[in-house]
Amino acid sequence: MAESGFLSATAPGPAANASRRTDLLVGVVVGASGGALGSVFLASSLVHGAVLGALFGLAFTLFFGQRATSGGGGLIWGLAAGFLVWIVFPTGIMPLFSRASHSMARIADARNQFPELVEYLLCLGMPVGLTLGIRSSVRKTPAKQPFHLGRALVVGGFAGVLGGAVFGHWSSAGDFFPLIAGLGELHSRFATTALQFGVAMFIGGSFGLLFQRDVRGYGSSMGWGLGFAIFWWFLGPLTLFPLISRTSLDWSADHGSEVFGSLVGHILYGLILGVAYAAMDRLWVKLFIESDPLNREPGGPGVFVLRSLGWGAFAGFAGGMVSSPVMFVTGVLPRIVGAGTPLSIVRGLSLHLLVSVLIGMTFGILFRRESPSIGFGVMWGWLFGTIWWYLGPVTFLPLLLTGETDWRVSAVSALLPSLMGHLMFGATTAFVFLVIERGYTRRLLLSPRTAAYEIRRVRPVGTPAPALWIFALGMSVLLPIMLG
Repeated sequence: MAESGFLSATAPGPAANASRRTDLLVGVVVGASGGALGSVFLASSLVHGAVLGALFGLAFTLFFGQRATSGGGGLIWGLAAGFLVWIVFPTGIMPLFSRASHSMARIADARNQFPELVEYLLCLGMPVGLTLGIRSSVRKTPAKQPFHLGRALVVGGFAGVLGGAVFGHWSSAGDFFPLIAGLGELHSRFATTALQFGVAMFIGGSFGLLFQRDVRGYGSSMGWGLGFAIFWWFLGPLTLFPLISRTSLDWSADHGSEVFGSLVGHILYGLILGVAYAAMDRLWVKLFIESDPLNREPGGPGVFVLRSLGWGAFAGFAGGMVSSPVMFVTGVLPRIVGAGTPLSIVRGLSLHLLVSVLIGMTFGILFRRESPSIGFGVMWGWLFGTIWWYLGPVTFLPLLLTGETDWRVSAVSALLPSLMGHLMFGATTAFVFLVIERGYTRRLLLSPRTAAYEIRRVRPVGTPAPALWIFALGMSVLLPIMLG
């Protein structure tokens, strides 16, 4: 009897098997349709594209279908799968059969395969992942978090407008509107600004619709904003906007290099969008959803902030010590002090550590309770280091020294050596912070009242976070190398 009950509880029923078969069929059909559409865009064999898409849809459903539990999760898993397939086949296996094997030849080959990257992301990964994610989100399961349509549209729309206002005021001063790059010149500046805000609101609203169930804190929301913004660069300036403006579609690496500045603009907008959405969404939850006085932060919000700042400062100091040799070698610190200023090792190290402590404090505020394990924490740290590379050497440092930013692909590619130092800083900071946080959480779990609260706040295993790391980290590092 016991064995029979166990089998009946664990074995999938007829309804689950039927749903699984339907998912496989949907994945194959959507993948074949997307592959055929990509073949039309690239003027290649229609049959080859449909077969490739069908195989992609079948493989994605088998390996990642159960992880696509929401529209946003399915989208991110689809983009990550498309990126991995592009790495393995067009740029991985195929070049092995050619005679050119040195690094520059590999980079040139990757540039030649850039149109296939756009095809794999937009015509395979996006439709298959998004369709299966939406199918899964409409299924009612007891463990699934409730979805609030009004909350998604209102919070996402306001966050998008706020991000457009903060970023648009800065970028419009130089007549640079990255969110609508590819639409061409409009008849007036007012129309251009209004269109930029309209696109920002649409991106924000769609962000809320897709990622409401996946956002758990400021740090993860900023990560989703980064990945979503990179996706919109492929979808908007490279694809939709040229089609809307009735210009020829150009997925070449040369065209990608021309609009690379708008990619950096999208990344910065996505970071602002993510943080703004997390703040407004948390306010919405506090005002309209959470009313139980027992579910409060142990020690109060002030203690939470101070504790996170202190842990982050110590972790940032450790990250600064580990990354300091790379920062000296790559010339980041001499640029801060100035070329004509004699820079001593002690002075440069002190400045670097001070900045590291301040950045580590932001990590403590943004990424607390985002990592159920140390491995997850290091991945969030790498993402955090990449974010600060785009904010620091790419944007704020030139703005501080010269009053201008240079987002051309040649300028960003020249800063790639310092990216290694930022990755080391992010990983070390995350590791040290997580070690301290886990020790504190272990003590909290001794109290039955706070144990359930702490477990509920930590991001569980099985979320789309690994897909976000693959796509966002891969694109953030690869695109400056490949397009430079």
